[in-house]
Amino acid sequence: MSSSTPNPLTHFDADAQAHMVDVGAKAETRRVAIATGRIVMLPDTFAMVKSGSAKKGDVLGIARIAAIQGSKRASELIPLCHPIPLTRVAVEFELDEAESAIRCTVTAETVGRTGVEMEALTAVNVGLLTIYDMCKAVDRGMRMEGIQLMEKLGGKSGHWKA
Repeated sequence: MSSSTPNPLTHFDADAQAHMVDVGAKAETRRVAIATGRIVMLPDTFAMVKSGSAKKGDVLGIARIAAIQGSKRASELIPLCHPIPLTRVAVEFELDEAESAIRCTVTAETVGRTGVEMEALTAVNVGLLTIYDMCKAVDRGMRMEGIQLMEKLGGKSGHWKA
């Protein structure tokens, strides 16, 4: 890419060098991101989580706290992610008995100059990884899938929905 061609990837400058995006001139607005993903497990593992009888305790309660903590640490894990003050993080779990799956959906919010997509996506991943960690002794074959941004609101680009 030549230095005269603008790069559509905002984390690279015109010379294709990585940099943290300058958000200083952006307006502070309310920004919301919703992300989701699920973990699929054996029916016996699902039943254990659902009943709350896992050896390590309340799997979903601990995964909820882990997801919230994960959202607050996104900028520590993702090199060019801005640290932002979160105003709200909500974590919901939906149990799908027919598929022995648990869906994690996270809504992250801030009032700031940059979006909260990375915080919501990080939270989903950490929540699902926590479920895996707590249940791996009985089911190492669990798989995480469908992790994606579902919706974002706020900022210059406005409202986006998957």
